[in-house]
Amino acid sequence: MENLTMLTDLYQLTMMQGYFINGYRDKEAVFDVFFRSLPFDGGYALAAGLEQVVEFIENLRFREEDLAYLKSLNIFQDDFLEELRHFQFTGDIDAIQEGTPVFPYEPIMRVKGRILETQLLETAILNLVNFETLIATKASRVAAAAGRGPVMEFGLRRAQGPDAGTLGARAAFIGGCQSTSNILAGERYGIPVSGTQAHSWVQCFPSELEAFRAYARTFPDNCLLLVDTYSALESGVPNAIKVGLELEAEGYHFQGIRIDSGDLTYLSKKARRMLDEAGLTKAIIVGSNDLDEETIFSIRAQGAAIDAWGVGTHLITSKDSPSLGGVYKLAAEGENGVFHPRLKVSENISKITNPGIKKVVRFYDRAGKAMADLIALEDELFSERKSLTIFDPIQTWKRKTLVNFRTRELLMPIFRKGKLVYQLPSLMDIQKYSRQELDTFWDEVKRLANPHRYIVDLSPKLYDLKQQLLLTIHNEIKSNQNQNQEEE
Repeated sequence: MENLTMLTDLYQLTMMQGYFINGYRDKEAVFDVFFRSLPFDGGYALAAGLEQVVEFIENLRFREEDLAYLKSLNIFQDDFLEELRHFQFTGDIDAIQEGTPVFPYEPIMRVKGRILETQLLETAILNLVNFETLIATKASRVAAAAGRGPVMEFGLRRAQGPDAGTLGARAAFIGGCQSTSNILAGERYGIPVSGTQAHSWVQCFPSELEAFRAYARTFPDNCLLLVDTYSALESGVPNAIKVGLELEAEGYHFQGIRIDSGDLTYLSKKARRMLDEAGLTKAIIVGSNDLDEETIFSIRAQGAAIDAWGVGTHLITSKDSPSLGGVYKLAAEGENGVFHPRLKVSENISKITNPGIKKVVRFYDRAGKAMADLIALEDELFSERKSLTIFDPIQTWKRKTLVNFRTRELLMPIFRKGKLVYQLPSLMDIQKYSRQELDTFWDEVKRLANPHRYIVDLSPKLYDLKQQLLLTIHNEIKSNQNQNQEEE
């Protein structure tokens, strides 16, 4: 991965210089990465982007050309630029594994260290985690709608740039896609690649039949033909059947056809009948054409005879929910390892942050199904031998008593004192892990429309701390108001 140290907003560096000049060089801080609402009005999100964050941290160095550019802005002092010359991350990072289902307000990443270091990481971490989490979640929904039919990701041409196309292919694989058309993503991440031909291939030959035969000669072991260049049922499928039978007669297996336009339900049913009547019962039908999870779900409900799906634009651009909205908020500050909880107050309840150094605990029943998540303070322990009553932090009368459960802490050590302590899994292992984790959730949480809201509560100790800090801030504001009135 390239050096992305300069992939940041200007105010990160101006704040860093402000801390540096005002004697806060060794001030320590803890930041949480989380999002406030689920994309797509869905029931869950899939964490992704951790591997790219690790690569970003390991390449975090200001080069001489970076320092020269910053100096040219006439904003930064020489002693601060000298500090940047020797900059490296020496703090701690904990994160939830990629592929884990996550929910609003849960810290999916926690960054602890000197404020000069932790402040700089905000922009790049959010850029990487927001995008990949969004696309992994979208892909998970598409794969769920497709059922057992494999999904091929081929949105590169419509992605918002090369990085989005390539990292999007990686995230889509985490979410459940089985392959990608993106050769760079295949080379870089080991994702299986797939693809056939475009309409231009068929148009370049004197006839559709000749185009199909030429492709079959070139790829006899992997011949899947695009049949809708002229007329899918009157020309494309009959010609594909001729070529398929010729391949079968020569001892090859004819892969099947792809339909990229028109009424996919109607065309696939008709094509399936034609293929079967010709004896090509093992030939598959691939459907594509601006698909998303809702369209796939609808087409399948109508009985379409489609075995696999090609999904591009709507997946790679996350067309119906173009951003995740993850944030990076201060949770604690201090010095010499002694931290004080901090929170941000807002008239909008959803923007009031949760204070302190926190962890996320997932509770499972004895059958292995996820029951609830609890955002708790780092030092809290929960005995699996005792019942635990949890409550909604806003509608506190909503309570649930958990019994006979087992627990799992989701945040894992990634960096300690600037050193990587986490073994990055392969992308194949991440996809397998994600599938297993999703299986621990009830179908009601995973349904595409109007999903059941999964329980995410604050521990009583964290709830009390938050209320105490809110009251303290309120009293300070009232005291300042009274003092101002007396001075007037």
